[in-house]
Amino acid sequence: MNETQAAMDEEEALDPRRVTAILEAVEAGDGARLRVLAQPLHAADVADLLEQIGPAERRAFLALYAGEIDGDILSEIDDSIREEVIEALPLNVVADAVRELHTDDVVDILEDLEAPQQEKILEALEDADRIAVEQAMAYPEYSAGRLMQREVVVAPEHWNVGEAIDYLRVADHLPDQFYHVILIDPRMRPKGYVTLGRLLSSRRDVRLRDIVEDSFRTVEATDEESDVAYIFNQYHLISCPVVDENGRLVGVITIDDAMNVLDEEHEEDMLRMAGVGDESSIADGVVDTVKGRLPWLLVNLVTANIAAFVISLFEGTISSLVALAALMPIVASMGGNAGTQSLTVAVRALATRDLTAQNAARVVWREAGVGLINGLTFALIMGAVGWLVFGMPLLGLVLGLALIFNLLIAALAGIVVPLVLDRWGFDPALASGTFVTTMTDVFGFFSFLGLATLVLL
Repeated sequence: MNETQAAMDEEEALDPRRVTAILEAVEAGDGARLRVLAQPLHAADVADLLEQIGPAERRAFLALYAGEIDGDILSEIDDSIREEVIEALPLNVVADAVRELHTDDVVDILEDLEAPQQEKILEALEDADRIAVEQAMAYPEYSAGRLMQREVVVAPEHWNVGEAIDYLRVADHLPDQFYHVILIDPRMRPKGYVTLGRLLSSRRDVRLRDIVEDSFRTVEATDEESDVAYIFNQYHLISCPVVDENGRLVGVITIDDAMNVLDEEHEEDMLRMAGVGDESSIADGVVDTVKGRLPWLLVNLVTANIAAFVISLFEGTISSLVALAALMPIVASMGGNAGTQSLTVAVRALATRDLTAQNAARVVWREAGVGLINGLTFALIMGAVGWLVFGMPLLGLVLGLALIFNLLIAALAGIVVPLVLDRWGFDPALASGTFVTTMTDVFGFFSFLGLATLVLL
């Protein structure tokens, strides 16, 4: 082994050299070398590797490395290839892997599998774990009940610090990681929680109820997971108890799960705004990628034909003054870019709940002012260009007025369209881009060519 290989084996990072070496080991069928290269990697890095390589290489990798696949790796794998990975693994490997996981991670894996695979995994769990997972799966999809873990640490609200510490030291079943001890009443209703730091730094005779955190709040198992993620982000929570309809404790959601929801929602918004579907991945095949993108390209084709129809209404004007054909794209592209700027801000503000019914009017007026000022600025610039380049002062005037009008429309559309879609119960990231682009193209062409017809002919 040379110095470069030795250094790489001591590192614990998924860099290009290691990926190349792993693929060479897979191609050679060298399982021993593969384990030496892959075992130092974090579970998330192994999952990234499986997502980056092709299907054939992935199957060959799993055939050699199946015995090392554990629950952490399965939980880190992207949803787009998780079913494929599980199908390629022996059932006993999958069973051993899921036994290591908390109920929330098992539920996350099962959600993406077909019923036969779900049954096989459930059969591999111990009775208590299987019942907990089945109960979690009974909650609505994308709810707090699906997101929570059943493993919780509780203590009666009348205990003191010493009693809690003694209990934790002798308890047989504690989660691998937890942040709070939840205080409950005799009816299993959460009344507060104490951080481990406060617990360990307080005297033994201090009552737990005297050192509870001010941030304490609960969520119901049927609450939307997006609402839960917002609460975590808004109030800087580390964990949050989950209660049933009667207020009894049924589980807990931790910050890692809440942040995963925020990350997934942000990713979905970006993908939807780009018109590539909300579950696109570089691991997708050609057919799946086409299915995600083709419908939105078809929608764009329809809207482009609407803009083309508007242009056709002014065919005579364009024929009389060919310079208009060269300047039309400027008006449309400036409006499209301005609309995208407003749209991006609006969709993000709606997602974080910074844009509400209470401040919507103020934000709309702000965007209108921004659009008007930007329009005036670029009207002066392009008006001068139209005058100097084409030698036609009136053409510069028409171009400037069209830019003012279209940038104003773009700014308003970028904020109003997502607000309206959100009010009607639609995801503003899903179709806002299409509507805004259509409006800026249509109004841009209509204003520019209409003004040209009135002023220049």
